[in-house]
Amino acid sequence: MIPAFSHAQPLAGFVGGLMIGLAAAVMLLALGRIAGVSGLAARALKLSDAGPPWAEATAFVLGLPLGAWLLAATAEVAPAHFPTTPLLLVAGLIVGYGTRLGSGCTSGHGVCGLSRLSRRSLVATALFMASGFATVAAMRLTGTL
Repeated sequence: MIPAFSHAQPLAGFVGGLMIGLAAAVMLLALGRIAGVSGLAARALKLSDAGPPWAEATAFVLGLPLGAWLLAATAEVAPAHFPTTPLLLVAGLIVGYGTRLGSGCTSGHGVCGLSRLSRRSLVATALFMASGFATVAAMRLTGTL
């Protein structure tokens, strides 16, 4: 356990990170496509004509929650808890808007863009991280964390 994060599961996070990297590498090396989740989601929802075939994008996007469900059902991993479903939906819409505005999501820029040495992804990832650091600092200052 990490003292400041009593609920942290570093091994699960490490394995999850390896799985994300492996999925991105397989998609790039085997299919020649970038595994940016926002682009795949846009393709699966038919909001975009760019990217992989619809069935491939849909399978990848559906595999994300199904994989999480399978892991939660077979391993001792604490499930995430959200305050309310409406809050989760609003947060998802805001994140979705941000990914379209930023030409990609954190996974697309951080995992796929940085591995391709994309300058745009380097700037985006630096901004994501700085925003996260600032949010944690603000929450600590206000006593909400």
